[in-house]
Amino acid sequence: MIISVANKEGLQDFARELSEMGWEIISTGGTARLLRGAWLPVKEVSDVTGFPEILGGRVKTLHPVVHGGILARRDHPEDMAQLQDMGIVPVDMVVCNLYPFVETASRPSATIEDIIEEIDIGGVTLLRAAAKNWESVVVIASPRRYGEVIEQLKAKGDVDRDTRRELAIEVFNHTACYDSAIAAYLGGLWKDWPLDFPDELALGYKKVLTMRYGENPHQKAAFYEPVMGGGSGPVSSRPGKELSFNNINDADAAISAVWDLPSPACVIVKHAGPCGVAIGSTAAEAFTKALDADPVSAFGGVVALNCDVDEACALAMKKLFIEVLIAPAFSVEALSVLAAKKDLRIIAASKPSRTYAIKQALGGLLVQEADTLLPKDEEWRVVSRRAPTDQEIRDLRLAMTVCKHVRSNAIVLAKDGATVGIGGGQPNRVDCVRIAVERGKDKVRGSVMASDAFFPFPDSIEEAAKAGVSAVAHPGGSKRDAETLAVADANNMALVITGKRHFRH
Repeated sequence: MIISVANKEGLQDFARELSEMGWEIISTGGTARLLRGAWLPVKEVSDVTGFPEILGGRVKTLHPVVHGGILARRDHPEDMAQLQDMGIVPVDMVVCNLYPFVETASRPSATIEDIIEEIDIGGVTLLRAAAKNWESVVVIASPRRYGEVIEQLKAKGDVDRDTRRELAIEVFNHTACYDSAIAAYLGGLWKDWPLDFPDELALGYKKVLTMRYGENPHQKAAFYEPVMGGGSGPVSSRPGKELSFNNINDADAAISAVWDLPSPACVIVKHAGPCGVAIGSTAAEAFTKALDADPVSAFGGVVALNCDVDEACALAMKKLFIEVLIAPAFSVEALSVLAAKKDLRIIAASKPSRTYAIKQALGGLLVQEADTLLPKDEEWRVVSRRAPTDQEIRDLRLAMTVCKHVRSNAIVLAKDGATVGIGGGQPNRVDCVRIAVERGKDKVRGSVMASDAFFPFPDSIEEAAKAGVSAVAHPGGSKRDAETLAVADANNMALVITGKRHFRH
């Protein structure tokens, strides 16, 4: 067997068990020194190949004697005859894990030279060769598999076929993720790399949580994060009830929306869509205003803030049942107050980094740039007779920002720095206006309205005018924009064309 590992966790005990069962151990460099230090018999790879390590250790195991012993098919007489003629001993087990590329690349102090040296070549080749010949060679890439392999060898003298297959699949997943991490790092480092959407897209993810179930109890589920950066921070900052699939999905919607807003801001999400959003002078004010926007829908929701949660904010949350609370940090006093909510999950997370949005479709992936455009980046144009007031402009910016995070057709009503009614996810826009107005009730009068796309007919503006909406923002571009404008002018409504659509399907 060949052992060559960067992660030496549990290795000495594992190797001792194998040695006592009669396995001959061949190893390299640091691994061999570690095993000899534990008084275990070890042969160096260079003793077997008759060729020393070269290029400062860059070439150790890349040799026909090594890979011939791994790749020879035991049920092919010509393969075995070749080994015998060349004096090559078959290798029945490979234990290998790879240089810590991700760990090194994640260190701020690491130089590009340090990082390049952590791109493993020989280890990947050992693993892939052994996994290719899995029927004859047991391949182990993770220390967590050591105990299971030892148990099977002791009980049956061999590793069963199903386990061999699992181990081989683990290897190919492991090396694919390893290579994807390298591609992701170098692609981010070399900003002049010309391909925004390469012909081949490598995505590497590691499992963080195995969940009780998915969206529904009959669906299995797990949560993965990118191997090379991209996560939003720790999944949970305190023990307690574990996060569910729907919790994480809602948390993603909440954190995506809240970081588009000026701080302090609060977003409350229910079933993956915002139901209350507000900006305040403090965390407590932002939360209170967001809750007032739709207290019925907020029950059992996910709450996200883009500022630290202090004691005053935590006290404001005492009476509301919250599934998940997300913020950059929590004061000791706030955590003491929140401890009374025994089922509350708390996530400490900063602003997420998002370059692409990815969605499964037709058995493949739709990949696009993330929608990072905000009202401050757009050129808004007043087309109505009446110009919006400064407060209306502020509220329109809030409403349009929230529109980005509401399912199309998205309609958001806002007033005094908070949403008052949100409607979305309907096949026609006028129904979304009616839903938003119904949710806002008496708070709608004097509010403003934003739409993620143009109004195909003036009926949505007519509904808004009847409810007392004072100003409207939409992208424009409909053949009936003039009819929409006429209704706005007839009702003394300010109308702004943003020029940018924000569909979210």
